[in-house]
Formats: sequence, C-alpha cells, structure tokens
Amino acid sequence: MEFVLPAVLAVLLVVGAVLLLVRLRRRDLGGPVERAAFETLHKASLAAPALRGGLTRQGAEKAGRHLRELLGADGLAITSRDEVLTGPKDALELADETLASGRPRMVELPDGRAAVVVALTTDGGVVGTLIAYGEHASAGLVRATEEVARWVDTQLELAELDRSRTLLVEAEVRALRAQISPHFVYNSLTTIASFVRTDPEQARELLLEFADFTRYSFRRHGDFTTLAEELRNVDRFLLLARARFGEDRLRVTLRIAPEVLPVAVPFLCLQPLVENAVRHGLEGRPGPGRIILLAEDAGAECRISVEDDGVGMDPEEMRRVLAGERTGESGIGLANVDSRLRQVYGDDYGLVVETAEGAGMKISLRVPKYHPGVSAV
Repeated sequence: MEFVLPAVLAVLLVVGAVLLLVRLRRRDLGGPVERAAFETLHKASLAAPALRGGLTRQGAEKAGRHLRELLGADGLAITSRDEVLTGPKDALELADETLASGRPRMVELPDGRAAVVVALTTDGGVVGTLIAYGEHASAGLVRATEEVARWVDTQLELAELDRSRTLLVEAEVRALRAQISPHFVYNSLTTIASFVRTDPEQARELLLEFADFTRYSFRRHGDFTTLAEELRNVDRFLLLARARFGEDRLRVTLRIAPEVLPVAVPFLCLQPLVENAVRHGLEGRPGPGRIILLAEDAGAECRISVEDDGVGMDPEEMRRVLAGERTGESGIGLANVDSRLRQVYGDDYGLVVETAEGAGMKISLRVPKYHPGVSAV
C-alpha cells in the first residue's frame, strides 16, 4: 500500500522526537546543535495531531502556528483548492498558479517581502498549498518550505488512511447487517406467527426479543461493544432459534468467565459464528444438535470459541470461505469477522477453525483485553 512508507516515516519522526526530548532534557539540551534539533522535532510533533484530521480550517489554524515557527518565517498561510484555511485573505491569489501546475514558485510582494508557494499533495494530486512569507527571497526559505510541505503531505496521507480504514470497517458491518436481514428476519417472523394463536404470550415474548435483537444489530453507534453485550445479543438469537427448531433439538452450553464480560470486542463478531454453528449443527443433520460457547480469561487476552457437533466441512472449503473465495450468507459472515479481527488487532488474531466432514466445527478467536484505539465507550 502506498501509505505504508509515509506512515513509517511519521512514526519514526514522533518516536525520534520523544526519545530526543528525553535525552536532551536529561542533558539540559546540550549545545546549540542539540537545542536546534530538539526545537525542530518538538514543533513538528506539536503540529502533527492537528493535521491528522485532514486539511481542515481548524487543523490548519492549529498547525500553522507551529509550522511558522518551524520555518522561522514572518508569516504562513495554508490553503485548500478553494479557500484560505489560515493566513492572509489574499493567499489564494498567490496559490492559483501552484494549484494548477503543482510546481513551487517564489513571488515578490508589493511591500518588498517574498512568498514561497509549495503544493500540498495526496495520492499524487494537489489538494492545497503551503505559503511561507519572508523579508526577502532566499534559496534556504524555498528548500525549508518544500521540506515542511512534504512533511505535511505525510500527515495528510495518514489522515486519508485513517478515513479509508474507518470506511472499510463501516462497509463490512453494513454487509453483516444485510446478511442478517433476509434470512433470519423471515424465519423469526414466521416462527413468531406460528405461536400467535396457540400461545399468544410466547409470541409476545418472542416478538420483544426479536425487536431487541434487531435494535442491537442495526444500531449506528460505535465499532466496538462489550463482550457482555455481544453475548446478550447471541442469547436473543439462540432464543429465537430454539423457538424455531424446538428446545429439545438445539442444546446450548455456555461457559463464560465473569471477568471477561467487560472486554471490548468488535461489534457483531459473535453472532455470525453462532449462526454458522446453528446452521451446520442443525440444518444439515437429523436429530438434536449441541453448541458450546466458551469465553475464558487468558491473562492479557480473552479466548472465545464456538463449537458444534454438526456435519462439519472440508478444511479446504473452509479455507476458501475465510479467504472470501466462496459466496453465500454463511461464508460472508465468517470471512467478514475474520477480516475485521485482523484489521483491528493484526494478522495473529484471525479466526482459527478446526473442522472436517462429519466431525463438527470449532471456531476460536483471541481478543486482547486492552488494545490502542479499541473501546466500547
């Protein structure tokens, strides 16, 4: 991915600034060179957070103060393609030519000062300009402005990457919701309707559980929830499934360690696994089926597994499911959960599936109890 190199550079810059800050403070900033290095890295680290929200007016105003000091310029302006985000109101007139060509330029101003205009780019396209004002034109000001502009480009690209990841997660959750809708909704409502005349009270209770299930599944708040909330939604799903298949045909065993209930997990990460177990454990075999749902404390992690004694699956076929090579509702759900786990926690945290034809299936996953950026709040 083309964002990887800028991301690495940005991380190295921030880490370098922190390490240098610690070292220089311990040594009372040392000599002039060390003081200059510290000031440069410190100002860059102060400007970075404001730019990670993208090229906005608020971010430009906050970052602009630090960037002007970093350049040692008399003044500074940041523009988008359409407006001045911070700096003199006439800055967009200076930016027009660079916005069109992408080439840096130096402009002599009527008051005798000079302005250096450098394009800001992401994905190879010009999105704005950085303009530094000085008492007179100099090659040093030009080079410094170009370097700072390239650093700003890195921050903007990281902001685009953050947005892309967010949109991808949202799209995958929407795909899960679309999977839930037709198949499960139809079967649930049909089951509830069958109780309306024979057992109205049971029908009423099932309808309330169905309403709570859909309210949770289609909520629009947050990418994460607590394991307790996920399990509560799974319980609603199983209640509706037992009403459909019969209490004797679906046997469920829950083994949940109380200490892992507050752990934050990706939204809708368990229901697709349980639905897969119900379908493979019951719909493909005669007689009763059993599902075992386990959540246990494992030090810094929470370990979860969903196991059924159903018809199982060929391991190669399951590999294709997780790779997204097989379509169908069940395949979409498992591949979706596996993909989201890897995106959030890394490739070491995908689904682990143990299965064979006629031997049932066990799906396991691990979730760190604490992970940067993961919160159920």
